[in-house]
Amino acid sequence: MDFQVTGPRQRRMLPSPEEGVRALVERAPEAEAWVDTLLVKLRPTLNVLHAIRRRIATAVIAVFSIWFFVHVMFGTNGMVVYRQKRSEYQNLRKEIESLEQQNGRFGQEINSLETDPKAIEKEAREQLHYARPGEVIYVSPSNLAPAANREPNTAQK
Repeated sequence: MDFQVTGPRQRRMLPSPEEGVRALVERAPEAEAWVDTLLVKLRPTLNVLHAIRRRIATAVIAVFSIWFFVHVMFGTNGMVVYRQKRSEYQNLRKEIESLEQQNGRFGQEINSLETDPKAIEKEAREQLHYARPGEVIYVSPSNLAPAANREPNTAQK
């Protein structure tokens, strides 16, 4: 282990409050002179600004009003976006309404197929091409076209 021996450290002494006040009082005339020269330089500019203060205020309010209008109309939640969302909402409501009607029709159809023998017979006749004895079924040629493209059930060698 290496130990280094150094000389005594110097302690930093904080100035007493009286010394701080004395330094402030001694430099006060310099600060006053600097402020006076600054006021002499800025006085014409300040006089002009004071004379046109109403115009400046009007211009600031006009700029703020224009910015506020643009923000309200085209901002993230502005009127343009609001109208788009409202029309989208109305379209979705119409779609929901039509789907609910369609769901109701399908529910009635399911109920009739479960309970009504006439509905069951009707579906069997339409989809499976069943017929009663003595009836003849006519099938349009458009329904036969997909059947003609199918391969026959016989094995080919």
